[in-house]
Amino acid sequence: MKTKLLMLVCSVMAINVAAKETITIATVNNGDMITMKELSNHFEEQNPDISLKWVTLEENILRQRVTTDVATKGGQYDVMTIGTYEVPIWGKQNWLTELDNLGENYDVDDLLPAIRSGLTIDNKLYAAPFYGESSMVMYRTDLMEKAGLEMPNAPTWSFIQKAAKAMTNKDEGVYGLCLRGKAGWGENVALITSMANSFGARWFDENWKPQFNTPEWKATLQYYVDVMKESGPAGSSANGFNENLALFQTGKCGIWIDATVAGAFVTNKKDSEVADKVGFALAPDNGLGKRGNWLWSWTLAIPSSSKKSDAAMKFISWATSKEYSQLVADNKGWAKVPPGTRASLYENEQYMNAAPFAQIALDSINSADPKNPTVKPVPYVGIQFVAIPEFQGIGTAVGQQFSAALTGQMTVEQALSTSQRLVERTMRKARYPK
Repeated sequence: MKTKLLMLVCSVMAINVAAKETITIATVNNGDMITMKELSNHFEEQNPDISLKWVTLEENILRQRVTTDVATKGGQYDVMTIGTYEVPIWGKQNWLTELDNLGENYDVDDLLPAIRSGLTIDNKLYAAPFYGESSMVMYRTDLMEKAGLEMPNAPTWSFIQKAAKAMTNKDEGVYGLCLRGKAGWGENVALITSMANSFGARWFDENWKPQFNTPEWKATLQYYVDVMKESGPAGSSANGFNENLALFQTGKCGIWIDATVAGAFVTNKKDSEVADKVGFALAPDNGLGKRGNWLWSWTLAIPSSSKKSDAAMKFISWATSKEYSQLVADNKGWAKVPPGTRASLYENEQYMNAAPFAQIALDSINSADPKNPTVKPVPYVGIQFVAIPEFQGIGTAVGQQFSAALTGQMTVEQALSTSQRLVERTMRKARYPK
């Protein structure tokens, strides 16, 4: 009798194990995603029929692996962490599953319009934002006061140059302005392209003809090179987000223009020596109707090759919900809640009090329009990038020319002329316009 009972129990357990569905999640190894993994036991408790398998990778490796998998329909992953750049490209290729069953309580309309717009094709959502960002001005209030200046809420590039020069004291190792100089489509090109939008420049005209031989691009790159030589730190061509963050946190930068997500880092008293001396402003403009702020979101999406889309959709709904934000706040504090995706977060007094940069970040995100990123009309989507498959290659190649101009290896004119030629060649080979 005992033997039969034991066999029955084992049989039931085997059925339960067999019934449990395992989904594989590929994600980037940054702090917010690590927190998601830590708290995912709450999801598994709520969904005992779903088991989670995590593949956590450095950003560049993650991009390579998920791109290969989605393009070949490999089916290795059920949930992918991808960015605003990939979503419109992959969605149009039918490589992603539409997120049309996120649940009655998900509240899609609570997603910030600018973020949602970049993830939507023909009014269909193809990825859910985990966190979002724009770019903004971060500055030392004490150095600004010492210079006898006051940062406007909406500064111009002209004011930034003036303030940076006044705040620079190279003998004391203080530099007025820190900007990305490291070559790469996600590094210096992200910053300079956003800047170029506010100078009236664009990557392509309506017929996909490259525009680097225009006065607007000359004005953009010349400003960038001049202001960095005048007020930037030595070796700027090696500095990306992390390097400039370290410089700012240790009191070496007067002004830093970069991702809004950095607000939480520069005001963190554990890591920042200047945490109580930081002010925030919108990214600069030139009076042409566009500010130099970008738009980005790390998102969760389901490749069309996944055979477990229902379970994957449940996980994405959980990880990008208002309830998840509350879970993070309860366990990690409000300052650690993934920012930049939901309007309701910015209506929460607890979050706004914990994040002195939150209003500027929200205003920056809301003003970004990836479908109308420039002063003149363009045929592409994207603010600091162009959402076409060729952009990763041409973006990094152009970034190398910009970096060479910054170091003085070539003139601004030479950098732009070379950029024009290499982009023209790539676009002809890719047969644009399509």
